Amino acid sequence: MNGKMVNAPSRGIIPERDADKSLALETIHLGISFGGLKAVDDFNLTLGRTEIGGLIGPNGAGKTTVFNLLTNVYAPTEGTIIVDGKDTRGLKTFQVNRLGIARTFQNIRLFNNMSVMDNVLVGLHHEMDYGFPKALLRLPGFYKSERIAKKRAMEYLSLFNMQDMAEHKAGSLPYGAQRRLEIVRALATNPTILLLDEPAAGMNPSETAELMENIRKIRDTFQICIFLIEHDMSFVMGLCEGIAVMNFGRIIAKGTPEEIKSNPQVIEAYLGREKGK
Repeated sequence: MNGKMVNAPSRGIIPERDADKSLALETIHLGISFGGLKAVDDFNLTLGRTEIGGLIGPNGAGKTTVFNLLTNVYAPTEGTIIVDGKDTRGLKTFQVNRLGIARTFQNIRLFNNMSVMDNVLVGLHHEMDYGFPKALLRLPGFYKSERIAKKRAMEYLSLFNMQDMAEHKAGSLPYGAQRRLEIVRALATNPTILLLDEPAAGMNPSETAELMENIRKIRDTFQICIFLIEHDMSFVMGLCEGIAVMNFGRIIAKGTPEEIKSNPQVIEAYLGREKGK
C-alpha cells in the first residue's frame, strides 16, 4: 500500500492516498525545555491518515521526548499538537488516548503477572460498557460485555498469531512475543495513531521481518497512522513512507527513504564529518 508522497495542505509530505483526508497528526513549532535546556525545539511534523512514518536520529536526539509530548506525558513549553483536528493542549494522558493516540514503550511495560488475555482486556476497557453495580453483582449485562470483550481480544491476538497464548502469563512469554503483546494491547484502545517506540529492539532478523509485515497488516486492516522510532535502519527504510531525522532536539531532514539515505546532514549526524571538511 506504500505509494507516492505529496505535499501536505499545511507543511511536510503525506501519502498521496491521504491527500483528500484530514491529517492524523500535526505539530506546529513544538518544543520543550528542561532547566533552560531545549530538549525539543521547533518540531514541525505532519502525518497522513494511513501513513507509516518514522522518526530516527542518534541516541539522545530527543525522539522519545517527542513521543512523551505527543501523549502529554510532558506538557510542551511551546507549540501546538493537533490530533485528528483537535488541539491536545491541557489534556491529560488518558484523554489524549481517548482522542486517538496509543503507544508502546522502549522498555516493555506489560502486566507480567496477568494473562495475555487480561493484558489485552485492559486495552479494551473502553468497550466494556457495564457500570460498577453490574460488575459487583455479576448481573447479565456484565457477562455479556465480558464475552464480547474476550471475543474482541482474541481477534486482536489472532493478528499476531497469539491466540494460543491467551491464558499464558505475560511475563512468561519470549521477548519477541512480549513486544507483540504490547502492540496488541495498544491497538486494542482503538487508536487513530499508533506510536511504536523501538518496536524491533532485541528481535532477531526473522522476528523483525515478521514485525514489518504485521505493522503493514495493522495499517491496512484498521486504516490508521503508525509512527515509529527505530534504530534498525533497514527496518525503517523498508517500512516507512516518510521519515523525519532528529539531532540535538531539532529536525534536520524530512523526506522519503530515498531522500533521507542520500541527505548529507543525515550522513554527518550518524557518521560524523570527515576531517578537513
